[in-house]
This record gives sequence, structure tokens and C-alpha cells, in this order.
Amino acid sequence: MHPESAMKVSDLRGILQYVPRFRDRIFVISIDGVVAASENFSNILLDLAVLRSLSIKVVLVHGAGEQIRRLAGERGVTLSNQDGTGITDESTLRVSLDAATRLSMEIMQGLTSVDLRAAQANCIIAHPSGILRGTDYLHTGRVERVDTKSLQIFLGEGIIPVIPPFGFDGEGRTFRVNSDSIAIEVAEALQAMKVIFMSADDTLDAAGAPLHQLSIAEAEDLLKRGAVKGSSTLASKLEHAARACRHGVPRVHLLNGQTDEALLAELFSNEGVGTMIYSNEYQQIRKMFKKDVRPVMALIRQSMNDESLVRRTRLEILQQLDDYWVLEVDRNIVGCVALHPFPPSDGAELACLYVSRSHENEGYGQKLITYIVNLARERGFKNVFALSTQAFTYLIQKGGFRETGAETLPAARREKYEASGRNSKVLVKHPAL
Repeated sequence: MHPESAMKVSDLRGILQYVPRFRDRIFVISIDGVVAASENFSNILLDLAVLRSLSIKVVLVHGAGEQIRRLAGERGVTLSNQDGTGITDESTLRVSLDAATRLSMEIMQGLTSVDLRAAQANCIIAHPSGILRGTDYLHTGRVERVDTKSLQIFLGEGIIPVIPPFGFDGEGRTFRVNSDSIAIEVAEALQAMKVIFMSADDTLDAAGAPLHQLSIAEAEDLLKRGAVKGSSTLASKLEHAARACRHGVPRVHLLNGQTDEALLAELFSNEGVGTMIYSNEYQQIRKMFKKDVRPVMALIRQSMNDESLVRRTRLEILQQLDDYWVLEVDRNIVGCVALHPFPPSDGAELACLYVSRSHENEGYGQKLITYIVNLARERGFKNVFALSTQAFTYLIQKGGFRETGAETLPAARREKYEASGRNSKVLVKHPAL
């Protein structure tokens, strides 16, 4: 093994924090046909074996668009629709059934090769999409309900259910159903902890920049503005992800399934490598507790050493504990800030603003500033001031502060300022404005 590729002990320790949280929880993993046909699919199968070894229950949903397209080409069939969202005529249905059934078998063979048990699950009860905008969608269907009983039996026996992109009605008719829709319906029915979409795309904004975390509202706004760069397939996944979160799935992840180790890197690191759409409990700003002081000290230690933050001791933070707030991302502290009042003046200081380097450029610093300024307004402070030696440009550009003089500081704070010798720039913001 190359030295640079060896896993560090610290990596294993990092993974361990997730194991109790994920144990016996259900992950619905949806894999596009193009990913199942890629060279990386064998690595994904190994990653699934890792998840099962950690007692994570896996349900595998797969698309088959790529396989359907190839088989139609071989047979000379013109497809009426490839992804299960448009019209499915009789010939397209036959090709789709043959291609998807073959892929299901290949996936189960692959799972068996890594010592996992799997079974095809015909658990989707569907009804026809019907006539939409005056057009009969023929053999295209929508999920009516999910047979959760059969899925729970499989999961209880340690068997991975493999769900193809089809549904069946009470009369035995078969309907082509979009796999994205199946994945979220299954996740909602099983109360899954996560849905993971693995496609051939990275999730980028209109400018080509990667999108790492999105709230439901942010995802819906991007779709509304058409501000997602990529295929219609990616837009479909983003739309279904937002819907799943609105219906109780805490996290949905969008990953490039052609990237090796993407699945494990996304699930077992704070930073991740894909895009996560989350419901509101994913991130929160809350008061700091005593148990948080040690991890916060570890978080800001380097910045104190670099003199970008004023040096604080653990005791000093404990003495002013009510002034401090932390930002959690998925129950991990990644940022902090303080609001120190200076009575009898009408001013308070924004201090100890810090966001971990692994979460820079994601807007968390601005969220902490906004939170503290709003808190100051609620508490009746007319001025929020900040002292900075290195982050003053950020506070001006992103926080709306302006530079002022030390003479504007409350007397008690000005005395400390002059005694420190840091020669910090003094900035101020008026919450009422």
C-alpha cells in the first residue's frame, strides 16, 4: 500500500462517532443505471459491505435508463421515454422490463460476490399516471403505496432488498416508475434516516461552484430559479430530495457515483464530498454548555496562537458561559461566537467569531453574525461593536460593520483595548438599522 493512501488512526476514530448514530437505521440508496454500468460500481458494492458490517440496514433502489437505451439500440426500438417520467408505450415497456430485470440480477450477483445477501423486492404498488395535459401516459405509473411488511422482513433477516424501477397494480399490470420517486416513497414509508442518490453528476450552482449543504428552502429556490448546472436528472434528484425532507426524511445526499469512496467519505466525515439537503434540525445555533467548552477550546486554539482571536482560558469562558453560542452541523460543533454586554452603556461586543476551516465559504460566519446582531436587537442594545486584527474586511463586507474609532467603545472595554496592545481595528453595527 502506498504510504499516502494508508488510513490514519484518526480517520477510524472519526468514523466511530457515527457508528452508534447509524446502527440499525435504514439508508435508502438509489443508484442510476449509468453508475451501475460504470467501473466504480464494484467499489460501491464494497462500500455497501462496509455499511452492513456496521449494522446499517440498506435498501437498494436502481434506475436503468442507460441499460434501457442500450438494449433499445440493439433491438432497433424507438423509445417513447427513457427515465420513467414521460409516456411509456408497449414496446418501451417490454425493453424496459428486460433491461431492468437483467440489471437487478447483475446487482444481486455483485452483492453476493462481496458476501451480502440480496433479493429482488416487488414491493411497489402503483397506479397509472393517467392523462396529463391531454396526453395519456399509457404504461407510466406513480407509486400508490409501498409494501413495507415485505421490506421489513428482508431487512430483519439481513437481506438487502433490490428494488427495480417498476410498480404493479392489483390486477397484475406493470408500470414503469421513476426510480427517484420510488426511493423517496420507500424512505418515507420505512422512516429511513437517509436517502442517498448516486448519479453521474456533481451538484453545481449556475456558476459551476459545488453545492455542499442546502436547506429545503435553498434547494427549492435553486430549482425555481433554474440555478443548478447539470442534467435534468440532477434537477429531478434535487426536487425529490427537497420533497423527502419535507415529508420527514432528515437527510438526503446527492453523490457522484463515479467517484471512488464517495459514499463512505460523504457519510463518515463532517465535510462530505457531495451535496446534502437537510431538514431544519441539521444545523442549529444554541447556547454553549459546560460540556462544550473543551471542544470549543480545541476548535479555536490555532486562531488564538495565530493572534487572530484574543487568547482565552477555559476558566474565562466558563465565567462568561452565558455570553457564548455555538453552531452545530449534524451535532458537531463547527463554529462559535459571543455577545458580551457592557452595562451601563447601550453597547455589546461581538467576539470569538470562528468557523472551522473545514466549513469555510459555506455562509456559516454570516449566519453567526446575523444571529448575534438579532440577539443584540432583542436585548435592546443600540450598538454592536467588534475588535479585529485580521478579520475586519470580512466583518465589513459580509457582516455590514463599519470602521470607527476606539473612543466610541464603552469605557470598560476601551480600557481593556488600550491595555492589550493588539491595536485592533474597531468596528460597529447598529442593530436597529
